[in-house]
Amino acid sequence: MSEQQNLFQADESEEPLAARMRPRSVDEFVGQDHILGEGRLLRRAIQADMLTSVIFAGPPGTGKTTLARVIANTTKSKFLSLNAVLSGVKDVRAAIEEAKSYREHYGLRTILFVDEVHRWNKAQQDALLPWVETGTVILIGATTENPFFEVNAALVSRSRVFQLKPLGETELQRIARDALADPVRGYGAFDVEIDEDAQEHLVNVADGDARSLLNALQLAVETTPDEFPPPPGTRIHVTREVAEDSIQRKAVLYDKEGDYHFDTISAFIKSLRGSDPDAGLYWMGRMIAGGEDPHYIFRRMLILASEDVGLADPQALVIVEAAARAFDRVGMPEGQFHLAHAALYLANCPKSNSTMGFFDALSAVQEERQAEVPRHLRDASRDAKGFGHGEGYLYPHAYRDHWVAQNYLPGALRDRLFYRPSDQGWEGDVQVEVQRRRDIQLSLMTADGEDDDVLTFTPTGRARERWLARLAEARGRLLAEARDRLTAGLARHDTVLVAGASPLPLVWEAVRSTPEGGVFAVVSSLRALEAARARAAELSELERPQLTDAEIAAVLGGSAGWPSTFDRIIGRNLLGRRTDRGELLRLLARRLAPGGRLMLAESVPAAFPRLSELAAEANAPGELREAVERAEAQLFADPESPVFAWQPEDLAELARAAGLETAAVETREYADRRRVAESDLRAWVFGRGAPQARTRGGAGAATGAAGSGTAGAAGSGTAPDPHSYAAYLAAELSAEKREKLVSVLCAALCDREIDWPTTVAYLAV
Repeated sequence: MSEQQNLFQADESEEPLAARMRPRSVDEFVGQDHILGEGRLLRRAIQADMLTSVIFAGPPGTGKTTLARVIANTTKSKFLSLNAVLSGVKDVRAAIEEAKSYREHYGLRTILFVDEVHRWNKAQQDALLPWVETGTVILIGATTENPFFEVNAALVSRSRVFQLKPLGETELQRIARDALADPVRGYGAFDVEIDEDAQEHLVNVADGDARSLLNALQLAVETTPDEFPPPPGTRIHVTREVAEDSIQRKAVLYDKEGDYHFDTISAFIKSLRGSDPDAGLYWMGRMIAGGEDPHYIFRRMLILASEDVGLADPQALVIVEAAARAFDRVGMPEGQFHLAHAALYLANCPKSNSTMGFFDALSAVQEERQAEVPRHLRDASRDAKGFGHGEGYLYPHAYRDHWVAQNYLPGALRDRLFYRPSDQGWEGDVQVEVQRRRDIQLSLMTADGEDDDVLTFTPTGRARERWLARLAEARGRLLAEARDRLTAGLARHDTVLVAGASPLPLVWEAVRSTPEGGVFAVVSSLRALEAARARAAELSELERPQLTDAEIAAVLGGSAGWPSTFDRIIGRNLLGRRTDRGELLRLLARRLAPGGRLMLAESVPAAFPRLSELAAEANAPGELREAVERAEAQLFADPESPVFAWQPEDLAELARAAGLETAAVETREYADRRRVAESDLRAWVFGRGAPQARTRGGAGAATGAAGSGTAGAAGSGTAPDPHSYAAYLAAELSAEKREKLVSVLCAALCDREIDWPTTVAYLAV
């Protein structure tokens, strides 16, 4: 046997049974089949002597040190061991020097086993890192703690982490049988008889810990005869009573009925969770009478205060913590009042397990690819100038109610909901406000490109994130006010039809307001529809809104199988971009129940900022400004334009002509500041289908760079919308002049905030 294999070994006759019975090879190892079973990576690596740095994590007695011994007995490498409790940086350096010498003289690697590796502080762990990085040593770390919290992240990232689990009953039974049968290391040379219930008790109380089992078995066997080893032929009989004494814990912990420790604490916790104060006091009395540590009971109540009470009563955690501190100051027996105080408070609290949402979030972290932090959430103190970090972030305290709608999740997770507030206690008081704010944010995040503002379009990728950031505050305010106005006065039994752009805030507000009615929604965006269906799945089947992505005119024609009439029809930007506004209003009128109400919020494109105003602000050459003004004059006078050829009063006239005689319109004006991007300018000047060249240089320029004369609609091979800025500008300016217009506008306006007024017409019937 090599020198390093002796590092773990002493005179076996003097060692405890647990040490003598340690497996010496992978084949002797019992348990942990999930990492050491046939064909598993760790087993193959040990048998092939190709181990890389690993960390074994698990409770005591699951085989972490034993695995290191197996590796020591198997490897041809130099094997060194340290205990983190007894060693420091000096010992690490000595081990590294020995490893370097061994590699230099023999060309072989060194395996360094560090037991209790979590006991080292950061400096001690850092001292090992460079040598693990260079391969001077292969680390085997053993820890009873979570390595992702207690071990240097750099060490963890360079190691494979294997989690060892407590051994099962079958595995512990096998270990006990092997110890009793082995004639050399165990008790096979003696006449040992152990009652079945005695062995079962040792296995049960060992609770997955092989070391605890073998220590108890040794005590039972070696203390039963008057002397050990006994005279030849002596029968050693281990009974249940002997087994109980040997493992230092009675099978019956709290009374004579045979309930185990974990059963009783489980009954206690379930009683508090079930709001039964009488049962809670009873089971706690059983534990105290049986000698349970009161600190253990407080620890479990502290967990319950967050896990099962949570935000339904945020004071629960405070009160239990205060009771635990008071107990530490007072002690027993008076401290029993503090135990009862905490237990009774928890039993009588409203309950919520919404904190479980954290584990949904944790699963998302583990399942999803690691996503970058969105640019507007990054730290602006270091890289704002070079990389634009923090650009677009909206400071909540600068807005009304200290809140503004903006995205805080990575793009791929925008639709995910982790926190689901209950309707109990304090959480019930904030539930509706949480959901209403979430509705606004989700509506912004699921926009499919249709927006209120003519002078915007929806780019994709990172540009989309920046666009959403600069629209968030204004759109959030618009959506919130539209939601409140359109859903005001809903009755609990109303049937509601919801349609138009960004309908989700209206949908969920209607669902909350009509628990005995029904909500039916036309959602044109596929992304928004998927988000709505995912959220609706959390409701009971009767509470869910009915959703469709069919065209609104088809739905009103009766193809959806929905009610023939509705008590309330509400929508946002349902009419403004349609050429069939009058016909659609007639369909809406037919589907409105007698005494029902129609309420629509429509942004007014004719009131949006004009390109000529931006050209004037940018001091564009006179020729270009005049051309833009001529194009605008024709555009806004175009009677066939579905976007510009109407005013708020026109909606009221159309509604009255459709039979909605009480129709009235009220307008509201909103003012905010927006950022203009180069992509926006190109969309206005060349049309939405045009290539997006970068007039200010840089990588990624598309076909049709500035001055080439090939950009825009002509370069894209598609004609612009005949009723758009691009179509009328194309009639006034060559492609080259339009490129120059974009260049001038972008030089003066890109990435600047400008005033951006918006007018909304509220149509009510």
